[in-house]
Amino acid sequence: MSLSVVVVDDEPLIRSGLRAIINAEPDLTVVGEAGDGAEVLPVVRRTGADVVLMDVRMPAVDGIQATRLLLENLDPAPRVLVVTTFENDDYVYDALRAGASGSC
Repeated sequence: MSLSVVVVDDEPLIRSGLRAIINAEPDLTVVGEAGDGAEVLPVVRRTGADVVLMDVRMPAVDGIQATRLLLENLDPAPRVLVVTTFENDDYVYDALRAGASGSC
């Protein structure tokens, strides 16, 4: 079974790197990308992704708000993994409270 993944990050280079890493795994496939949390709902609706790899900090709609939007508007909703390089535990707690399945 292969899992479909949408990568959401405001940095194109990060999205490109994550796409390469994910697509190198035999059971994972990137099916879409978004450059901001505001773009993720239509991408996931179109692709039916199983998992969303979501940056926590983005300019218009951050990953925490976007996670809430996904989980409130899609049934079934994808699993959301929030990605952050910041050493701020509050981001992780807020993401989990919003419904994220985990963070990395």
